[in-house]
Amino acid sequence: MGRQPYSEDVRSLVVGEVEAGASRRAAARRFKVSASSAIRWADWHDETGSVSRRPRAGKSRSPLEPYASWLLELVDKEPDLTLAEIERLLLKELKVCTTDSSIDRFFKRHKISYKKNTARGRTRSARRRGGQEELQNWPGEA
Repeated sequence: MGRQPYSEDVRSLVVGEVEAGASRRAAARRFKVSASSAIRWADWHDETGSVSRRPRAGKSRSPLEPYASWLLELVDKEPDLTLAEIERLLLKELKVCTTDSSIDRFFKRHKISYKKNTARGRTRSARRRGGQEELQNWPGEA
């Protein structure tokens, strides 16, 4: 992932150095920040008069949120559906084209997870048939 944003103090120092006559790259070297950051901060200061961070875009909206009640009801009724089956049902019944990744993110946001059912789990490896008993009765062993 990325690093934490620089504080406004550092931004102010770099922009102040540029306003005092230093080049943007020289100011970046002096305060040990990247040249591209110093250039962006100076440009932003020229445009707005501020060194604070740019406002971020609004919260992204999932295309599945309008269908949240339908999806949650579906999972309550049929908890064993796979993501691919839910994707097909969305397309068939609601004409919503989406991906299984989008559905997975939707369920994570709504704190719904699929846990493996321990009743269906194997008690031993599928490849080993007899395990210890078979080894003890191996021909040629005394």
